[in-house]
Amino acid sequence: MATINKPQLKVVAFRRFLSVVLLTLLGVLLLIFLLGTNSTSNFLSPPLDDIDEVSYTNSHLREKLGFPEQSKLSIKLEKRNQLPPRNIDLYPNLAKDHITIVLYVHNRPQYLRVVVESLSQVVGISETLLIVSHDGYFEEMNKIVKGIKFCQVKQIFAPYSPHLFPNSFPGVSPNDCKDKEDAAKQHCEGKPDQYGNHRSPKIVSLKHHWWWMMNTVWDGLKETRGHSGHILFIEEDHFIFPNAYRNLQILTELKPYKCPDCYAANLAPWDVNSRGEQWDGLIAERMGNVGYSFNQTIWRKIHRKAREFCFFDEYNWDITMWATVYPSFGGSVYSLRGPRTSAVHFGKCGLHQGQAENKACIDNGMVKVDVQEIDRIANIKSQWQVQVSNIQAGYKAGFKGWGGWGDERDHKLCLNFARMYHAIDTASTF
Repeated sequence: MATINKPQLKVVAFRRFLSVVLLTLLGVLLLIFLLGTNSTSNFLSPPLDDIDEVSYTNSHLREKLGFPEQSKLSIKLEKRNQLPPRNIDLYPNLAKDHITIVLYVHNRPQYLRVVVESLSQVVGISETLLIVSHDGYFEEMNKIVKGIKFCQVKQIFAPYSPHLFPNSFPGVSPNDCKDKEDAAKQHCEGKPDQYGNHRSPKIVSLKHHWWWMMNTVWDGLKETRGHSGHILFIEEDHFIFPNAYRNLQILTELKPYKCPDCYAANLAPWDVNSRGEQWDGLIAERMGNVGYSFNQTIWRKIHRKAREFCFFDEYNWDITMWATVYPSFGGSVYSLRGPRTSAVHFGKCGLHQGQAENKACIDNGMVKVDVQEIDRIANIKSQWQVQVSNIQAGYKAGFKGWGGWGDERDHKLCLNFARMYHAIDTASTF
């Protein structure tokens, strides 16, 4: 029988001791990690399966209204909508008089980088909440938003975006009619618009996203529902000047006194090519679509016009508002703004173009906006008088629309967005 000397025994014993110590350390580290994850995840990033979603607390209403059956990705994103804002540890308190900013985006990352960089330079941005509303899920867009560190930021994803449904409505269904096909002859599904064209999911998503976002921000999110102040809405191709937030605060304070009949406050002229009059005075003109803000009272007026919005054969939300919703209010819809723009539209192309190439739709891959010293600080004076612009150029009542919105399924989904956060049957309201 072989014999083991004392040095060998010591080596074996040391190895056993070392193994026990290492296993113990690994166990302790694993326990610390799990405890740390549990203690912070509930505050910053809870597991998706543990989130109580609004969609499921009123699921009976959604079933009654006949919403499309959600895909797994749609459900997952809707759960994410209930996550608390990020960066609360960096900015624990919002300013008492803060104006929430909503940025709505699709999939133009080169544009989004520009607007995010411009927002990072805005004076007062750390005092407020930035909500980013996504039409579809695109990882590069998501990554850019997750990198924002200059304020509280909350992401929401339109769960019924056509971009989330590759094989069914509101995306493309296998039996959908295409182009100008005749439904009866081709045995396909769909009702064409006034020009004979059948629906295009990429086009209808523009209007669906805006309407879903408005209903969700004003009536669905705990961070903003019941919010009495103004909310600012901007897009992924709007460059925001450093003085924009402070100027908007001044405008919203002056509006009840200087222009009590104004519905909104704007950061830019209605004419997107204008940089303002550059004079010492305020302007009341038709409501623009660049850097516009309004309050809960105006939203309720808009919400009551759901049928007008949802049945007008026009795929653009803003033209729909100008041509049918605003005229239905029975008078001019004015917005108050300053004489110098605090936001500009820099996109060279619209719709869902521009996401394929880094340099697409932007000159030489760059955006050059002339920001002067006067644009870095608040430049609106309370003593200025208001000049009302009676020039109401552009789309107005009587315009029949560009089409793209003739399918009855889109009408129904649009109306359902207006009803989805209301516990009572609101069918008679619309």
